[in-house]
Amino acid sequence: MESKNTTKEAIAVPPITPQHKTLMCVTCASALILFVCSASRHILFQSTAFDLAIFDQAVYLISQGETPISSLMGFHILGDHAAFIFYPLALLYLIHPSVYWLFAVQALVLASGAVFTGYIAFHRGLKADIAIALAVTYLLYPLVFNVNLFDFHPEVIALPALLGAILAAQLGQIGWFCWAILIVLACKEVLSLTVVAMGVWLLICEKRRWCGAIAIFAGISWFLISTQVIIPFFSGKEVAAVGRYSYLGNSIGEIAQNLLLNPGLVLGKILSLANLGYLVLLFIPVAWGLSVYSLKPLIGAIPCIALNILTDYQAQKDLIHQYSLPALPFLLLAVISSLSVGKAWVQNKRAIILWSLVTFLLLAKFTYFGDRYLEYADTWQATNQAISQIQTQGGVMTTAEIAPHLAHRQLIKFTNAETPSVNLQEFDYFLLNVRHPGWASNSEFAQILVDKLQKAPEFSLKYQQDDVYLFSKK
Repeated sequence: MESKNTTKEAIAVPPITPQHKTLMCVTCASALILFVCSASRHILFQSTAFDLAIFDQAVYLISQGETPISSLMGFHILGDHAAFIFYPLALLYLIHPSVYWLFAVQALVLASGAVFTGYIAFHRGLKADIAIALAVTYLLYPLVFNVNLFDFHPEVIALPALLGAILAAQLGQIGWFCWAILIVLACKEVLSLTVVAMGVWLLICEKRRWCGAIAIFAGISWFLISTQVIIPFFSGKEVAAVGRYSYLGNSIGEIAQNLLLNPGLVLGKILSLANLGYLVLLFIPVAWGLSVYSLKPLIGAIPCIALNILTDYQAQKDLIHQYSLPALPFLLLAVISSLSVGKAWVQNKRAIILWSLVTFLLLAKFTYFGDRYLEYADTWQATNQAISQIQTQGGVMTTAEIAPHLAHRQLIKFTNAETPSVNLQEFDYFLLNVRHPGWASNSEFAQILVDKLQKAPEFSLKYQQDDVYLFSKK
């Protein structure tokens, strides 16, 4: 039946209109704003080794034909999340190796989600002004802005890809649907669970048999291959996030078993104030458009939300980090479903945008540029001058915040007070900031390391200013 409807549904997509042009202009402006914000944060030394330096180093090594072994993690980048998306990203580094490519890609793909949101709304029969309002709702959803500030994460690419897959399924474009699914799966192994849930929704609720079956099969297959073969092969251990669910077991198999056989243990974790607060944060930006008539699309958000409420890891329970991104497309779909049957609480364009703007002002972290991101301003010039004097590709130990500026080499590590034993011979450079020692370090540890290097005959002090020290191997 799908093939018979393909032509009619494809024609249902409206032609280019002034409203579509407005949508594109808003998207482009948003991409520019997002890029400027993330690049500015990086310039102010607010990006970190985890995760920007890890991903930047991996993409750089791939572009140079080297094995992308992360010196920060100690294993191949595919052992992290089986994210093959880093290989096509490395093509950009062939033009010029720069971390700003990652910021540009992130800004562009995050902003492009507005286009897919608008077109899905158009296809569902909503008026052009409401469709544009929904695109603005997407752009003002606090998580979109906040995750753009938090370094770079490959799963941001999966966000518009999920929306694109949904639109392709609605249009009966199976080929484009498969491409979109492939992109999603290449971003992170856990996204395969979201793909499976989306497939269930498409199969049961949307009656898209082929797309639903493809998504379910691809999601299950990739989850098993990535978690049981690829990640253990390249890292030598279980999936990294398993440790966040240690109360359920030490492997994916044990966790799945306890989820099914020990519901009391699970309920004790789910019923908490932290989870209640998380759910409020997640739903409040779109609460105006939710109703009992819009619950079916939320099937696709179940894996993401379940993983976040089951863990003790607090970073998965906010709108700052990337962990809630897979739920966003289905929250938007739920709103679109309510509007399409006239059941949303708010159906006025201005009221929709006003609600989104208020939640953005309350929950987006744009205020960080006025205080937190200026924390290292007093040593900014000295740090840049020290970085400019590192002329070779030799190994570097530095702070967690400086590491992303020096990741284009095979060896980069950051100072960690919890692992005070440092092999001086391993590195060619030590760039330390005693005044601002960085994440996982402290001024006492940084000063001890400076004193040790000053006494080491194989190192010389190459630069010193404003408590910033650069030592190089003689």
